[in-house]
Order: sequence, then structure tokens, then C-alpha cells
Amino acid sequence: MVATTTCHVFVFLEIFSLEGGIQSYVKDIFQAYQSLNQSQSYSAEVFLLRDEAGCDNPFETDTFKFHYLKSLPPWKGRLKLALSLLTCLLLPRPQHVFCGHINLATLIKTLCQPLGIPYTILTYGKEVWESLPNGQRQALQQANGIWTISRYSRDRLCAANNIDLNKVKILPCVVDGQVFTPGAKPPDLLKKYGLAEAKVLMTVARLWAGDIYKGVDVTIRALPQILQAFPEVKYLVIGRGDDRPRLERLAKDLGVAEKVVFAGFVPTEALVDHYRVADAYIMPSQEGFGIVYLEAMACGKPVLSGDADGSADPLQDGRLGWRVPHRDPDAVAAACMEILQRKDRRCNGQWLRQETLARFGKEALKNQLKELLDSL
Repeated sequence: MVATTTCHVFVFLEIFSLEGGIQSYVKDIFQAYQSLNQSQSYSAEVFLLRDEAGCDNPFETDTFKFHYLKSLPPWKGRLKLALSLLTCLLLPRPQHVFCGHINLATLIKTLCQPLGIPYTILTYGKEVWESLPNGQRQALQQANGIWTISRYSRDRLCAANNIDLNKVKILPCVVDGQVFTPGAKPPDLLKKYGLAEAKVLMTVARLWAGDIYKGVDVTIRALPQILQAFPEVKYLVIGRGDDRPRLERLAKDLGVAEKVVFAGFVPTEALVDHYRVADAYIMPSQEGFGIVYLEAMACGKPVLSGDADGSADPLQDGRLGWRVPHRDPDAVAAACMEILQRKDRRCNGQWLRQETLARFGKEALKNQLKELLDSL
């Protein structure tokens, strides 16, 4: 039964059956919401289209209830979602609905508007950067609010879909400063990857052909220049995907194959030790935000990003890191050589961590979420 004290309803595609940036971000929101619930008496129902009961969910409580609707064929799950959600909207009639993905926005608009229930749509990055189909665009235009993760994503969303900038609020990604901490380079990883005497550049990214924008190939192209000044450099690439063979061939063709270490998939709990191996985190990408930059800086590592994307927020417009044209190997090489000289304040690990957590720590997210909920 749906609790009669519901204040908010959240609707997402999937949170627990898939690992990714969106899923990590939403879990941080859930944690902040739970923390607020202790003093604000919030209660919520969460509907998950593609997750199923029995998944590992640490958030469920009497006042934070989850409904798992995964079904085969998929149309059955969508029908179950529509009926379950409609029941919840009719009784107990929540104060606000949060639509967790643009692919659910048309359904949320269709159910909420006739009942006079306000709704907010959460957006993240590339899924809303281009002109959307009419139904989704109208759902955005008629929403009571839109939340997104960065100024860049806000600007792309609004320009592509004729949205008023004032309607969009920023709820940024954050990093757990208790998990991502500085530390010595772990000897076992240095031995495993052959990095004992190396200066290590590192990237964590999906190596999918559709994600070439992550810039791993650009960094590989920059290596010959970097190695002229710093012959001890090695490039540690963490991630898996169908683009790896192309990247391996590129490294071989450029004569730097022995300098590029493909580590494959690394589970989240092992990432912090891999950041500690690095001397710098390099990802000349085009991100909606870029949680990995926060993770690296929380570990005290200098970072390099692209200069025309959402990474402007975690890098605080270049105050905390290097921002370069994201498809320019020469610019990447020049910035990497600056970083490896370690003369810039942006290489001060203690300062980097302090400035990162002040703005993008878990407590900051909690305070920003409270402000947004109070303003509804």
C-alpha cells in the first residue's frame, strides 16, 4: 500500500541495476534527502521502471518507499508504472513529483497536469543537449521546474529546446570526501601495472566507440611530446569497451604502446587506490559535469579537462585545474608538461581537496537540496 503521508514522488528509469554517473548522482541525492528527512519530516515514494525487488538498496525506510516495476516484455513495466503512479497521484496526492529522466517526462506531464500536481524534471547532460521530440520538449517547457547538474548543461538544454533559463536550477554532482582521500601510491598497484619508476597520468572512462569524446585518444596522441620532456611518464587508462582495440592500435602506431597501460574495469571501491597511483588526472573530454574530476581532486591530484563543457563547474572555471581544447593533442601535451613540473598552485593536493569539498562535498549537496525543496 502507498503511504498516506507522501510528500514527494520520484520516478526513475533505473538506479540499482546499473552503475554509471547518473546512478551515482541519484544515490547522492537519495542520501541527502534521507538526511534532511531526519529534521524536515519528508516522506517519499520512489518508482523504478527497470529495477527489480531484491536489489541492494540501502535507502528504503518507512518514510522512503521504493516500488520496483521491472517486467518482461518492457511494455508491461511501463504499463505497471503508469497504473501504480496514477494510483499514488490520486491517493494520497503528493505535493510534488520529480521526473528522473527525460524519457519519462511525457508520461509524468500527462498524469500530473490534469490533477494539478506540480512536477520537476531532472536532467544530466547529452540527453537534452539537442532539440527533443515535441512531447518531451513540451514536458520541459510546461514543467514547474527543471534541475540539472551544471551551467553548461543548463545552457545547452535551454538553447536547444527554447526553455527559459530562470526555470532551470543547478543541483551539482558531489564527491564523498570520506571515501576519496589522499594517500601514498599503493605498492601492489605499482607492481601490477609496472609503474614503480613512472610519473603516472590517468584517465577513468568508458572505452566505447560512442564515447570518443572522453579524449583518451587525444591524450595518447599527446604522449610523444610529453615523453620528450618527461620520458618516465606512463598513461594508465581505466575502463572497458569496444573502442579499446582502436586505442591500442593508435598507441602502437605512435610508438608509445609500452607507455600506455590499459587496466580494464576497476570496481568503484578500488578506484581511490588507483587515483592515489596517479600524478595527474587527464581527461580532455566534453562532459555534462564530470564527477571523476571531483574524485581526483579530493584525492589531491591535479586535473586536466576540456574547455567547452560542464567541467567548468568542478574545476571552478580553471581556478582548480587546467582546461584545454578537448580535441587538441598539442594543448593537452603543453598542459600535462606544466602539471608535471608541479610549480602551479593547482598542483597543491591539500589545497585542491579543501577547495573541492567546500563546494562539492556531501554537506554542500544537502544544503542545496534543502534550498530547492523549500523553494517549491
